[in-house]
Amino acid sequence: MVHAKFAAAINCMDGRVQLPVFEFLRQRYGVDCVDTITAPGVVGILAGASDAEFEAFLKRSLRVSLEKHGSRLIAVAAHHDCAGNPVDKAKQIEQTKVVIEKLRAWGFDANFVGLWVNENWKVIEIE
Repeated sequence: MVHAKFAAAINCMDGRVQLPVFEFLRQRYGVDCVDTITAPGVVGILAGASDAEFEAFLKRSLRVSLEKHGSRLIAVAAHHDCAGNPVDKAKQIEQTKVVIEKLRAWGFDANFVGLWVNENWKVIEIE
């Protein structure tokens, strides 16, 4: 795709959430492609104690998306029934907001959006 419009998504590795997040970003923000960076329970990892190695990986991945693919949107997604971060919806939404603030502090030139994928695999924008 020449001149495709990209976004980046930091998302749980759970395969049930990949397509709903991609489709939401495509429809809501008009992107063609989503660079997806995943880990099990990723918002729990990033909202918790600092993991320098994972954060370095994430920064490198986001730089590729922003600098090489031209992404200007970074989505952070959490979801219902997360095996990697088995906390309730309210806690995951709180963690998602913490992660967005952390990413903003890293100085990336992008817009940020928090997403919640509910029990019906519907994506809801939380920020």
